[in-house]
Amino acid sequence: MSATRTCSSDPLNISGWSWQPFLDDAVQALKPLNYKPYPVEDRFLWKQDQSGSKSKPVTVTTATWACQTEKFRQVRAACVSGGDTTSVLNFVINPLSRFDLPFFGGDLVTLPSGHLLALDLQPADKSDADHTKPVWDRLLPIFDLWRSKLPDGGPIPEEAQPFFSPGFLWTRLPLGEEGQQLINTVVRPAFNAYLNLYLELAAAAEPVSNQRRDHLLAGQRRYTDYRAEKDPARGMLTRFYGKEWTEAYIHTVLFDL
Repeated sequence: MSATRTCSSDPLNISGWSWQPFLDDAVQALKPLNYKPYPVEDRFLWKQDQSGSKSKPVTVTTATWACQTEKFRQVRAACVSGGDTTSVLNFVINPLSRFDLPFFGGDLVTLPSGHLLALDLQPADKSDADHTKPVWDRLLPIFDLWRSKLPDGGPIPEEAQPFFSPGFLWTRLPLGEEGQQLINTVVRPAFNAYLNLYLELAAAAEPVSNQRRDHLLAGQRRYTDYRAEKDPARGMLTRFYGKEWTEAYIHTVLFDL
């Protein structure tokens, strides 16, 4: 396995990729933490292939940006750019289990059918009030502010509910000027508000006992196992790059705990 430095002073810059400003914001917010590279195999750092018809081929690019900090085991951005109507940023912060923190999750997806956008501070154990209440007390006012400005994305599957907080911000927006205006004026500031709260919680987090660490780690594993099994990008990535590459990417990069 070859590991490559995946962090630098500058974030990825993918030509024509619509979610670049969000990744730029996230990287800028992380800079004070003096992040270090997180190892990712060369074959997952930058991948390109052709999709579409022979008469109208589309170049699809998938790129990965990843780092780690004193309290975050893995911070990673999975980025997909495929023409005018396929653009994805999946940005996740995985905390070290010795700190009582949720996951940060941001899914920003553009498909031919529209924009699918989700933000959350996702619990390792939703039933654990010591883990969730300090987060939700601060998250819910932020959620209420931005939820009122966006259409609701609809129900989530019952099996997924243990892995989301009451502050799960989930919306669907149309393509075109109306949707883009809401992305610029609502979704981007909401993304930064969620991320800034998460970084504030992390700054205040102190190491926990070994017993508590093991409890949190078990919850983190349940979360990552579920996400790997149900990753909604699996079909799209398989269509672009094949099953072998896709399954390796999901299990060794996206959800590698």
